[in-house]
Amino acid sequence: MMIKENLSTVETKIAAACARAGRDRADVTLIAVSKTKPVEMLREAYDTGTRDFGENKVQEMCDKIPQLPGDIRWHMIGHLQRNKVKYIIDKAALIHSVDTYRLAEEINIQAKKHGIVVPILVEVNIAGEASKFGTSAEDAILLVEEIAALENVRIQGLMTIAPYVVNAEENRLYFRKIKQLSVDITNKNIDNVSMQILSMGMTGDYEVAIEEGATMVRVGTGIFGERNYKKGNE
Repeated sequence: MMIKENLSTVETKIAAACARAGRDRADVTLIAVSKTKPVEMLREAYDTGTRDFGENKVQEMCDKIPQLPGDIRWHMIGHLQRNKVKYIIDKAALIHSVDTYRLAEEINIQAKKHGIVVPILVEVNIAGEASKFGTSAEDAILLVEEIAALENVRIQGLMTIAPYVVNAEENRLYFRKIKQLSVDITNKNIDNVSMQILSMGMTGDYEVAIEEGATMVRVGTGIFGERNYKKGNE
């Protein structure tokens, strides 16, 4: 029952943030970050209408997919190793975490084998945190230009993981920077590149992210409660 109530609260906050920003609610996709959560909890979220789920680990995503309805859109939001790409290439609706050309190249190779074109986001470490993955803001445009030449990969936007802060306002500057970067990339008119998606904002700061242009927000704790990292739930 709690998940339904949590989703309702998150929905209200998303709608309010859209209203403040003069944006259409339909322009923002809520991704329920379901990493480490049992399938029963995902089912509960599904039953209240959630169709977009985000996973961090390839193995966990592959384990959950056959246990849940086929109309779910699975988002790979965690760091992706090249040797794991083949397992999710035809399963992920969107790969958010592409931060190197070599990873994009591997996605392209596997996509060709399946005869599909795979949508991706380029992950930018906008705050330059040493603990986080992502290309730097300075290198992002060059990386986008390189990846754009790959035939079976389509860049659809940018993703960032902002710093963990107590006051969400502290991240407004970073969300604004990502939005500006997406505008700069759009203005370059690079073939095969669209900047329609900005995946930014998590449980602590998604309202600010929406105000600054997020089109996808990734909410885990706000929906499912605190994460459980106990053994057997990795």
